[in-house]
Amino acid sequence: MKHTKKTPSFKNEVEEQKFWASHDSTEYVDWSKAEEVVFSNLKNTTESISLRLPSSLLARIKQLANAKDVPYQSLMKMYLSEKVKKELGSPKTFGN
Repeated sequence: MKHTKKTPSFKNEVEEQKFWASHDSTEYVDWSKAEEVVFSNLKNTTESISLRLPSSLLARIKQLANAKDVPYQSLMKMYLSEKVKKELGSPKTFGN
């Protein structure tokens, strides 16, 4: 077992951020005992954007979405996610 220093208490998140920005976590955490954790219920942060599309393309997207019984914006996110994943060769999925 690796001997580690005791992690100090922090008054707030800003204080904690400053501390970790200037200290090596390996002095405070035995990373050999770390376990992978999946937070499957967390929702990805989303950001609204404005996107100009030709009317005919948007109409075709809405037609496809209607046939699949999904909102057209969700269908667009699925298509964009699939294309980005393919282009980057990443196995990760992006939020809906």
